[in-house]
Amino acid sequence: MKKLDKLIIKTFLGPFVATFFVTLFVLVMQFLWKYIDDLVGKGLDTPVIIELITYTSANLVSLALPLAVLLSSIMTFGNLGESFELVAIKSSGISLLRFMRPVLYCCITIAVLAFLFNNYVMPVANLRAKSLLYDITNSKPAFNIKAGVFYTDIPDYTIKVAEKEKDNKTIHQVMIVDHSPGGGDKLILAKKGEMILSNDKRFLYFILEDGWRYEERGNRNFNQPGDLIRLGFSQYKKAFDLSSFAFSRLDMGLFASNQQMLNVRQLDKAIDSLREQEKLFSRTVNVYITSRFPFGQWKDTGWLATAPPAKVQHFKDMIPEDAKRFVIERTEQSIRDGQSNLEGPSKEFQDKHNTLILHKVEWQRKFTLAFSCIVMFLIGAPLGSIIRKGGLGTPLIFAVAFFVIFNIFFMTGEKMARKDVMATWSGMWLSNIVLMPIAVFLIVKAMNDSNLFNKEFYVRIFNRIKKFFQRYIIKPTT
Repeated sequence: MKKLDKLIIKTFLGPFVATFFVTLFVLVMQFLWKYIDDLVGKGLDTPVIIELITYTSANLVSLALPLAVLLSSIMTFGNLGESFELVAIKSSGISLLRFMRPVLYCCITIAVLAFLFNNYVMPVANLRAKSLLYDITNSKPAFNIKAGVFYTDIPDYTIKVAEKEKDNKTIHQVMIVDHSPGGGDKLILAKKGEMILSNDKRFLYFILEDGWRYEERGNRNFNQPGDLIRLGFSQYKKAFDLSSFAFSRLDMGLFASNQQMLNVRQLDKAIDSLREQEKLFSRTVNVYITSRFPFGQWKDTGWLATAPPAKVQHFKDMIPEDAKRFVIERTEQSIRDGQSNLEGPSKEFQDKHNTLILHKVEWQRKFTLAFSCIVMFLIGAPLGSIIRKGGLGTPLIFAVAFFVIFNIFFMTGEKMARKDVMATWSGMWLSNIVLMPIAVFLIVKAMNDSNLFNKEFYVRIFNRIKKFFQRYIIKPTT
């Protein structure tokens, strides 16, 4: 490796690491903003939040790498062009492609590492992140009784307090309705009370003062009225079980069969199994059709033995009048039976086919996102050498613009592939297919020192067009 290669690689790696973590941070913030309603108010511990952010960050690495490569390559070659180092290198006889080669090798290495990460790390991170997010979104909000509002989150209980002091413990005008099965509703009314949470946060104790407890006993199904019991108390202690509010984790094995949780080898195995199931459906339907409608097994060529009729008759006209009604009813009944018997297998076949498409999409994704790192470099390097601007200003604008284009075509292609509008390979590779000609165009322009993004170049063109119009189109008036 020559000193020039070491120089360009060191110049590239610094911005790449910085932009990668900045991009990853932005994507994580976007994720948190999306699920903020499901996370707030659940009483989650700090380790759970850190675990969720860690696994989410791992899932977003594959999306952050292409943007980081694009932005860092524009910054690297833009800085070299702005400081005229790129001009000095070209004047010494070194071509742009030779100058790009060490960074290209570096980006190929990043692409290979990205594929390995997508294949081995991301399925595990997806499994843990999806299961953890499911547990969080399905957990109950933290226990919080508000004054003047009926609280029904505790199973079999309805609680209302008229006033709640600032210490968040002392309550006034308390009403508790017990809907526990096995008897009539029980009502507790108290003028004052205090809420105390146990040390393990499993139980909530209401210590009530100066109140009454009402209970109805008897069978409501009979006309005979039951007994109403009223008990007064100066102090009464009521315990509530808060185990339903505790954050619980489901078995991650429930999510393990999803296509996002599989690597390439597992996806290949799953795809082969789904294809065999599709063939089994086809054989089952063919056997049913040929057994139900045996006339479909032979080609109807008997009419060729005789001369064709002068006038082609309709099928109904060929049936005798006394048997026409019977034949039509049997035909309609046979069609209805066949349709009802095929609706179930048809729906099941469509579900299996959609699952097969999702597995193919996920298989292609692991290669597409990795290869996009190379495509982004092939766009960023010549783009930076053309605009000749470093820093985070102009490069960030171009990087965001091209990444938006990449993301739009990537999402569109994936959506069309999922709906079976396009083949899975063409849909998932649509963004790279669209951006690759742009990369070739920019490389050609950069090798020829094009003024593609030079403002003065377009000002000169505008002035020439203006002079042309003034001389030949807009005639001077005398």
